[in-house]
Amino acid sequence: MTEDGAKKGTSEDPVWMTTAMLKAYSHPLRRQMIRLFSRRDFLRAADIAAELGVPANSASFHLRALFEAGLIEEAPDKARDRRDRVWTGRNGALNVGGPESPVADDELRLAVVAALVEDHQDLVRRVMAWTPEYVAGRTTEVHASFMQRTIRLTQAEFEEAMASFGKVLDAAGEAHDSSDPDGRYWQLDLIAADDSI
Repeated sequence: MTEDGAKKGTSEDPVWMTTAMLKAYSHPLRRQMIRLFSRRDFLRAADIAAELGVPANSASFHLRALFEAGLIEEAPDKARDRRDRVWTGRNGALNVGGPESPVADDELRLAVVAALVEDHQDLVRRVMAWTPEYVAGRTTEVHASFMQRTIRLTQAEFEEAMASFGKVLDAAGEAHDSSDPDGRYWQLDLIAADDSI
């Protein structure tokens, strides 16, 4: 299972999450903060507090936890003075776990998988709330997409297709003109399962 990096993730050289990363990531507010870093290159605790509607001291506490886990980095060159703490997300995709790097702690493994499922279900709820308006023709503006497709592939072919999909998304992100006022952030959850589960 792969989670996008905190900032402008690329599909190349994904990193296996450490136990500290997994523990930090399992907290819902911290996941929201990581998603916010994917939208903004640099953030202060006050920026996060305003954006997510949480107290600044809570944002600071969770920023430190994300930093100590290696999920974000400090950006001192963006600070206004010595007391100003500015943070940036880390680059690259993060692998949650798998045969190459299993998560040994049962409780942590279940917490992280539950967190990923919770985030996915939230996305599905948002898509389902918008879809009836689009399908009925009451809105023409696209805010979501839902695609189902069945395809027969070997495991190696499937893994190559997923890597290719990641490269296509990377290229689209790099080609985007960040000054275009019509640009929006899109959350993509690609879910796939074979017929054996």
